[in-house]
Amino acid sequence: MKIRAATSADIEALRALEQQVVAAERPFNQAIKAVDAIYYDLEAMLSDGNTHLIVGEIGNQIVATGYAQIRQSKAQLVHEQHGYLGFMLVLPEYRGQGLNQQVMEHLIEWCKARDINDFYLDVYSSNQAAIRAYEKAGFTPCLLEMKLHL
Repeated sequence: MKIRAATSADIEALRALEQQVVAAERPFNQAIKAVDAIYYDLEAMLSDGNTHLIVGEIGNQIVATGYAQIRQSKAQLVHEQHGYLGFMLVLPEYRGQGLNQQVMEHLIEWCKARDINDFYLDVYSSNQAAIRAYEKAGFTPCLLEMKLHL
């Protein structure tokens, strides 16, 4: 797989991939809109110097995506900034080949080159397949967000 920075020419493909992420996460969160759910401001991500949006290609097909974003950390933490990883997707027919690991390694290296050594991501607590993949990369559970809908 070839990993490269996403460009504005990729927007249409990225929007389609974003909808795959939404569809995959909808079973874990009934509050996600049935239609028109948008997670990412892709244009802003492409122009933000603190965000590295990438695609993984096999041939001329985008088969994986992800981003790293340098964010300010909470005041109580020892690190002032951290890398946040998101938009982690590998097309179903390419899963199980280590492509997600390659994407994460690339994003982490991008952050480390900017002196960022602490990383966070969000995953639904009942998404055991994703949790296993992130634990394989060295992530550990840290905080569980809880919600109440009345």
